[in-house]
Amino acid sequence: MKPSGFTRRFIALLRKEVRQMLRDTSTLAVGLMLPAVLILLFGYGLSFDVKNAPVAVVLEDGSPTARDVLAGLAGSPFLAPVWTSSMPDAERRMRDGEVRAIVRVPADFSRRLAAGQAQVQLLLNGVDSNTAAAVESYVGGAIAAWAQRNADRAGGKAGAGGVELVQRVWFNEASTSTWYLVPGLIALVMTLIGAFLTSLLIAREWERGTLESLFVTPVRPLEIVLAKLAPYLLVGAVDLALCLLAARFLFDVPMRGSLSVIVFASLLYLAVSLLLGLFISGKTRNQFQASQVALLASFMPAMMLSGFIFDLRNVPLVVRGVSQLLPATHFMGLIKTEFLAGDDWPMILRDCTILIVYAIVLTVAVSRTLRKTLD
Repeated sequence: MKPSGFTRRFIALLRKEVRQMLRDTSTLAVGLMLPAVLILLFGYGLSFDVKNAPVAVVLEDGSPTARDVLAGLAGSPFLAPVWTSSMPDAERRMRDGEVRAIVRVPADFSRRLAAGQAQVQLLLNGVDSNTAAAVESYVGGAIAAWAQRNADRAGGKAGAGGVELVQRVWFNEASTSTWYLVPGLIALVMTLIGAFLTSLLIAREWERGTLESLFVTPVRPLEIVLAKLAPYLLVGAVDLALCLLAARFLFDVPMRGSLSVIVFASLLYLAVSLLLGLFISGKTRNQFQASQVALLASFMPAMMLSGFIFDLRNVPLVVRGVSQLLPATHFMGLIKTEFLAGDDWPMILRDCTILIVYAIVLTVAVSRTLRKTLD
C-alpha cells in the first residue's frame, strides 16, 4: 500500500527539519546541555543546608566546665568552631564575613553557673536570615545536649543546666529576607541590562552588514567599544539610581556603607557586564546565539552561583571554585556588605581590583573581535 500524499509530505518535511536541527549545533547544544546543566546544578551545586558554618568561639573562662559546655560545637557536622583569643578579633572576623556567628563565654561563667544563672552570648550574622536561624538552632542544640548529659550525670531531670543562651543579631536586626535579597537584586539588574542588552549589538551589525562599513573608516576597535559602551552605561546608571531609591524608600533597607563606594562598585560591575555582552556578541555574530550564550554565561551564573540565594560555603568545593571565577560573585558579596555591614576596605579594595582586571581583560578581548579583517 502506497503512503498517502499527506504521509509523503510529512516525512519529507520531517527529514528536512531533522537535518536542519542537526546542522544548527547551537540550538541542539542548548536543548541537550541546558537540562543536563540544570540537573547537575540543582542536584549537586545548590544547597540550602548549613554545613560546617564557621563560628568564632571566645572562651574568656578557661575552666574545664566552660570547655565542656562548648565541646558539642566541635562535634557537630554543621558547625566549624574557630577559637579566638579576644572579642575584638571575633568581631573583626564577623565583619569580614569569615564567621557566621560568635559564641562568647564570659569570664564569670563558672561562678554564675554554680549559682544557676550562667549565660552564653551568641552574636549572629543576620545578613542571611535563614543561615542565622540554622546556626542559632545548632548552637542551642549543642548547649542543650550538654545540659542533658549534665542532668544525666547528676541523676536529675533534664533541664537547661542553668545556662541561658543570650542572642543578638548583627547587620539584619529585623531578620527579614528583604534586607538580604534587595542588595543582591542590584547585581542581577546590572547583569541583565549589561550582558543581555549589549550581547545583541555587534551581532546585529554583523547580520545587517553595517559593521563592514565601519572597517573602511579611520575609527579604531577601542573607539568602537567605548562608543557602544557609553549609552548603555548611562542607561545602567539610571537603573542603578532606581534600585538604590527603591531599596532605601520602598523596602527600608539600611545603607550602612558609603554611597560613593556603592555607586562606584556598581558602575564598575555594570561596565564588566556590558563588556561581557559585547564580547559574546562579537564572537557569536548571531543575535539568537548571542542571547542564548548571554543567558548561560551571565544571568544564570549570577543568580545561581554568586551567593544571591544561599551561602556559597554550603556548596561543593568544585562549585565554590567555579563561583570565584565569576565577576558577579565578587560584586554580590561586596554590595551586601556595603548595605548591611558598612565599609570593609580590605574587601572593597580586593573586589574592586578584581572587577577592574575583568574590565581590562574584556576590553582587550572585545577589541580583538573588532579587528578590521573580514572572514
